[in-house]
Amino acid sequence: MKNITATQHNPFGFEPPCEPFVPGYGDANADFHVIGDHPGVHGGSESGIPFTGTPAAERLQRALVAGGLLQEAGTPPTVDKTYLSYLFLCGDRVPTEADYADHEPMFDTEVRAITSHVLLPVGERATKHVFANMTAEPADAVDMEELHATEVRGSGWLVYPIKDPVEWTDEDEDELVAALTALLATDYRQEAELGRFLPGDEVWRVR
Repeated sequence: MKNITATQHNPFGFEPPCEPFVPGYGDANADFHVIGDHPGVHGGSESGIPFTGTPAAERLQRALVAGGLLQEAGTPPTVDKTYLSYLFLCGDRVPTEADYADHEPMFDTEVRAITSHVLLPVGERATKHVFANMTAEPADAVDMEELHATEVRGSGWLVYPIKDPVEWTDEDEDELVAALTALLATDYRQEAELGRFLPGDEVWRVR
């Protein structure tokens, strides 16, 4: 099953009660879902596009280009099989715990609708959320230095946590690019093979 849409900006039509807000951007049938915290941390309040408008966001985009997840960096970036979004969409305030809870249904809708194969949470908050809801990993003690650019097996996803780019060293950037390049050289798809239910030798793989 695929989402049928030519819209890359806010393909699910979210309208949170705030202004400005930064909805998801990218391929609604993406293999890779890059997940940030909120516009105040990761940018985009002016453009409406996640991970834009700050030096750290631009550095992350460049690494994603070098690693093969974006075609070109920019505002907006040129995407192919990648989707970018935030846990909290509003750009008018620093979110409270209640704010995050209010926006969780929208984020969950995105994750379930896109059904990407690889989740890439950026920063500690996003990583803790993904660990708590999409893996069996403990979310209370997340060490981003240790987890950065490493593979974690999730519940139907591969997870590649990314240290917040504002804190990157050159080595952190190189490690991410190398990890993404190696990932793309593998069969990263998280699918089940249902051929045993079909006559003959036909292969039927589903997400």
